[in-house]
Amino acid sequence: MRLGSGTFAAGCVVIEVLGVALFLRGFFPAPVFSGAERQAESPAPEPSAGASSNWTELPPPLFSKVVILLIDALRDDFVFGSKGVKFMPYTTYLVEKGSSLSFVAEAKPPTVTMPRIKALLTGSLPGFIDVVRNLNSPTLMEDNVITRAKAAGKRIIFYGDETWVKLFPKHFVEYDGTTSFFVSDYTEVDNNVTRHLDKVLKRQDWDMLILHYLGLDHIGHISGPSSPLVGHKLSEMDSILMKIHTALLAEERDPLLPSLLVLCGDHGMSEAGGHGASSMEEVNTALVLVSSAFERKPGDVRHPTRVQQTDLAATLSIGLGLPIPKSNTGGLMFPVVEGRPMREQLRFLHLNTLQLSKLLQENVPSYNKEPGFEQFKVSERSHRNWIRLYLEENNSEVVFNLGAKVRRQYLDALRTLKLSLSRRVAQYDVYSMAVGTVLVLEALVLLLLSVPQALSSRAELDVPLLSPVCSLLFYLLLLALAALHVVVCTAADSSCYLCGLPWLAAGGVMTLIAALLCAGMSALTRVFAGGKCLSQNPPQSTSRWSELDLLSFLGTVGHVLSLGASSFIEEEHQTCSDHKAELSVLAALSLTMIFVLVQKRCSLTSKVAMAFGLLGIYCYRAAIGNVLFPWQQDNKDISKGITEARFVYVFVLGILFTGTKDLLKSQIIAADFTARTVGLWEIHSGLVLLATLLLRPHNLPVLVLSLAIQTIMAQFIWRPLRHDVAEVTVMHYWFGQAFFYFQGNSNSIATVDISAGFVGLDAYMEIPAMFLTAFATYSGPVLWASHLVNFLTSEASSGSALSHACFCYALICSIPVSVYIILVTSLRYHLFIWSVFSPKLLYEGMHLLITAAVCIFFTAMDQTNTKS
Repeated sequence: MRLGSGTFAAGCVVIEVLGVALFLRGFFPAPVFSGAERQAESPAPEPSAGASSNWTELPPPLFSKVVILLIDALRDDFVFGSKGVKFMPYTTYLVEKGSSLSFVAEAKPPTVTMPRIKALLTGSLPGFIDVVRNLNSPTLMEDNVITRAKAAGKRIIFYGDETWVKLFPKHFVEYDGTTSFFVSDYTEVDNNVTRHLDKVLKRQDWDMLILHYLGLDHIGHISGPSSPLVGHKLSEMDSILMKIHTALLAEERDPLLPSLLVLCGDHGMSEAGGHGASSMEEVNTALVLVSSAFERKPGDVRHPTRVQQTDLAATLSIGLGLPIPKSNTGGLMFPVVEGRPMREQLRFLHLNTLQLSKLLQENVPSYNKEPGFEQFKVSERSHRNWIRLYLEENNSEVVFNLGAKVRRQYLDALRTLKLSLSRRVAQYDVYSMAVGTVLVLEALVLLLLSVPQALSSRAELDVPLLSPVCSLLFYLLLLALAALHVVVCTAADSSCYLCGLPWLAAGGVMTLIAALLCAGMSALTRVFAGGKCLSQNPPQSTSRWSELDLLSFLGTVGHVLSLGASSFIEEEHQTCSDHKAELSVLAALSLTMIFVLVQKRCSLTSKVAMAFGLLGIYCYRAAIGNVLFPWQQDNKDISKGITEARFVYVFVLGILFTGTKDLLKSQIIAADFTARTVGLWEIHSGLVLLATLLLRPHNLPVLVLSLAIQTIMAQFIWRPLRHDVAEVTVMHYWFGQAFFYFQGNSNSIATVDISAGFVGLDAYMEIPAMFLTAFATYSGPVLWASHLVNFLTSEASSGSALSHACFCYALICSIPVSVYIILVTSLRYHLFIWSVFSPKLLYEGMHLLITAAVCIFFTAMDQTNTKS
């Protein structure tokens, strides 16, 4: 079967996308949780040794009401640092002198909202794939505090981030959800929560009140943690906390059963204002428990202690008199119960360690050899003996001292069990990972073996598919793969994604693997056969590697080798690196230069649209307060910029429509070469205008630099020096990668600017927001790929240039992706697997997806050029 090199490359990349998707599904499985989620069971009784203990039920609640005040992106220094002292005086007073317990709660990556809410309420560590599910949170099926509270008859009211409503759709007796992704709004989103407070605090018909404020997080995404808006928002939150605390104190009637106010954050905020990664600013969150039960004695100085964010689930369960969630991996925050009698303390610790030991038994085959399990059994025996002694003589000092010893044993067992479970929080689906890796490697091998034919002047190659598929080897391989699939899927401990697919789908995957393997072996045989012929009749070599070829090869090899260095991945963006008045001048000059660099090949209509669009972009930035008009003397925002941004969108769509019209015209008039080149350039100009709107003002000079380099390289290097298609394609690819980092991106999820997804939107719309965010993030690679199409098409004698470009693009992207999935598999137990390597894996997968789209577009354009 003969195929064009572009079509062949596009097909290989699509197969690689399928392989990477399977690999990611195996590498990011759903977290392991207890298999007894839905089974009701009686609570474990108190240990006893020959004595009859009447403590067989769950302990009674410690608090009558619980209010959870969750402030999104409340990192620890916003409360315990200088900002807290300045902007949160009432909270600072409670922390330093009031009836409170203060903690720095560590959130595990990914530090985004939905996984952190799950961690707070289930006590489990969500999988890294939850960073994707964060965009559309499904109903929470794991055992959790909210479900337990509802089952116990607790009346729960919620106001705030609608993520809670999606996670717990039928749990609240009253709720009002607010959109969490519309980051341009940091005022109304909080006012919609606060407006309910006065009424609900006067009512007696609730047991739990949950408030989730989003404004602080939105300010961080817009302007970062150093913005003056942060101080104003912290002051607002401080006044809200004071209002809630005062109301709770006013209605406390039973001092033995006080209320509890929990102030916490779901994650922190990076110095750039984002979150999602594992920097100290993103994982350290403030956690303050306020209750009259924690009244301190004179001179009692309490400093914030470090805990895990997952510890809150067990603590809330004990405080509300509920069973601890079965998937919980956290431990009771002991200071909460430190003032209770010794017998109650040991009871609480026994319930927690027993639950953790059961979870360990379900997930670790050799659980009885784990140090934590052994420590738990020793503690339980000691506890049993202590109960016998306590029932005989409960006021003795000896009994108290022995109880303190048992308590230390329980606390040691608790720490060890938590450590053991945190290491085994998720299981890899190795079978899916292996199948995905095989698909990627097979596609890469076919690309490498096809290089000589694909880059020939005809840009065609003979793909050996039909003959291998009809061979005996293919059917033997297919039979062996099917047998392997049956063996894996019928194993006792199998929980593979592929095993859950219908047999037809799984059979299709096996057939594809067998066909690609046979095709690769056939191609390899032809290469060796051709090599023997060449050795008998050696041709005169007329080409040799140029310095640029060697540089491109070494650059690709260097990039592949760097993938194994965690420190390089963390700081890869560093290899590339305010005043409002200065920024305004810089933005104006940048917009002018963008017009000069782009307009020269546009039609008159597109030039006018480009000029008005760039003017609209400056007006938009001035409207939201990023830059100033010459006549604007104060910092007052004109509006939210919605009208101005939509004004620009009109011109973006107009330019794209004009370019598309010219392309269609070139198909009707086959000889109209000018219409095709102008149409492609106008599409490129429309993408530039869209990128200019979405990028932040300080990134506009970076965009100017990118466009200037494109112009200089095209006019003075690529065209005069007659570089071949492969060299030009490789340089475009690497420039695109470089400008991905130049514009402020990194391999951390925290640097994704989600505010770009809401430019011109007055409400959250999922698909437009996702498209705009993705385009803003990958505008560097996209614009360089677009320029490559324009450059190669403008060369009238290019022939099959686009097919060659597609093949080179696919090959240079496939090599690092293929190597990286093998590397990640071997490093899956590395210390930085979730904080460093996993985000990079997601970025590499996204790069491959973009490459697939680029190859398909190149192939389509090559087909139209051929017809023309």
